[in-house]
Amino acid sequence: MNIGNAAEKSGLSAKTIRYYEDIGLLQADRADNGYRDYSMSDVHRLRFLQRSRSLGFSVEECRQLLSLYSDKDRESATVKAIAKAKLTEIDRKLAELTELRDTLRLLVRNCHGDKRPDCPIIEGLGGKDRVAA
Repeated sequence: MNIGNAAEKSGLSAKTIRYYEDIGLLQADRADNGYRDYSMSDVHRLRFLQRSRSLGFSVEECRQLLSLYSDKDRESATVKAIAKAKLTEIDRKLAELTELRDTLRLLVRNCHGDKRPDCPIIEGLGGKDRVAA
């Protein structure tokens, strides 16, 4: 099938598919006319990549997972370790975002938002910790 059909079946754009080919995540066959020719196996790999990326896996992590996907002798412990590491990273990012939200919420709560120039948000961004909890 051509790249348009592969894009439609995989849920990825043709541009993304070309990018994945450029970085070596996928290698499509070429038809006699030189156009890319995708198989259903390629579409399955593209769907796998789409799902992996949507869960936050990096391109390099996807490369590892794709290799394991193709390896019928893989150990599930290897796959689980990659997923657990991603989960730990997501938990860390959530904690950081929660802290950022709480800090910004406090700054907003303490700003009168009136016509006066005194602004706890500006002071807080400037490193002046005058804001009371």
